Amino acid sequence: MEQDLATLAATVAELQEKAGGLGSTFSETFYYLTIPLMVLIHAGFLAYEMGASRSKNALASGIKNILAFAMIVPFFYLIGWWIYWAFPTGLDLSAGPAGISGLEYANSVAAPWSEYMGPNLSDRSSGVFWGAFVLFAATTASILSGALIERITLTGFVVLATILGAFVWILAAAWGWHADGWLVTKWGYHDFGAAGVVHMIAGFFTLGVVINLGPRIGKFNPDGTPNAIPGHSMPMTLVGLMLIIAGFWGFLMGCVIVPGEAWSWSGTMTASIYGTPMTLSGMTFNTLMGMSGGIIGAWMITRDPFWMMSGALGGIISCAAGIDLWYPPMAFVIGFVGAAAMPFVSSFVERRGIDDAVGAVAVHGFLGMWGLLAVGIAAQGYPAMAGENVIETSFMGQLVGAVIMGLLGFVPGYVASWVLKAMGQLRVPPEAELLGLDKTKVPASAYPEALHPTVTPAE
Repeated sequence: MEQDLATLAATVAELQEKAGGLGSTFSETFYYLTIPLMVLIHAGFLAYEMGASRSKNALASGIKNILAFAMIVPFFYLIGWWIYWAFPTGLDLSAGPAGISGLEYANSVAAPWSEYMGPNLSDRSSGVFWGAFVLFAATTASILSGALIERITLTGFVVLATILGAFVWILAAAWGWHADGWLVTKWGYHDFGAAGVVHMIAGFFTLGVVINLGPRIGKFNPDGTPNAIPGHSMPMTLVGLMLIIAGFWGFLMGCVIVPGEAWSWSGTMTASIYGTPMTLSGMTFNTLMGMSGGIIGAWMITRDPFWMMSGALGGIISCAAGIDLWYPPMAFVIGFVGAAAMPFVSSFVERRGIDDAVGAVAVHGFLGMWGLLAVGIAAQGYPAMAGENVIETSFMGQLVGAVIMGLLGFVPGYVASWVLKAMGQLRVPPEAELLGLDKTKVPASAYPEALHPTVTPAE
């Protein structure tokens, strides 16, 4: 009998070891797949912004996106990842209730010299989980990029994108997108799909920048009325927006804690980043319903294909904060309402003399805020964290979170761009803007055949 029990115990231990290995493999693969999917976001932004630019600026718009992406990666490796684990409880750098934050913890898992920041075969999830967060950081820079096309210097943009992607957004994530984050533990802040910590932060950072950058030449008449400045390729812009939406699936995958992840506190279940239960099934229902509601809402208001596709993105952003919670028809309604309001917000911003070339403030800043408040309105009382006797989500908590995200985005964006403006590094000279940034800054031509007259064969 004792021998049989010993054999059974050995068999169980072996199965548990194999299950643990399988869980680690699944976790590693899951986060690894988020990375190429999120790269589609940047392929989308590349096409979207080049299409939204006039042909004389198409390549310059693309170059700043590519270079910002490349600059954010090393800065995020050196400091951004460390910020996420060091600052969730605030500036005292102490560990929070979940025990996965603070100075000591950050140094152990996220300092560049840490064993977890290299090819550590005993922890196969750290690198790919870091990679997913790098792509979130790059997304904030791409959100900023579109609003500034056709007049910002390359140096100025790269500096601003690096500040936003490697420092500002990840501090917001530490506060509101971490189980030890003080907005979560003290206010019950809930932001599953990063409506606040990515979209709202980037949207309000962008608002601070465009105020100092100023409008494109010819955007406003002497009486202040705006002129439309259409891009050179609406089809390219629409395809780019659809690629962003495809990449959004990887973005939302990166918001999930899956079984086997190295520092998971969620046991065997799929969970939100707060450890609260969620399912990929629910996320799928609500992503598609929010997207559809956004398309229909924007189309009914504008009949404009640009706003229709922006509405698809806006519908998802509207639902993102609570996309793990919504009943699917509610996700449709939230996406519809947000996208229907979006063009009015963009017009409101424009009437104040602000030239946001692609409506980033409305799509990301306003709808990120709407997504946070929607959780406060419709999901009050939901546990904000895993465990017993924990704080619950409330409207006040979501409102406080929205205010913090707005200020944390706007103030650094305004101050950093003001400093660059004072140094003469924010905006290109008027002559270069009128001639086109491709001709003055890029040693290539987007459409070289257009530079030569058509040659017809001699008869």
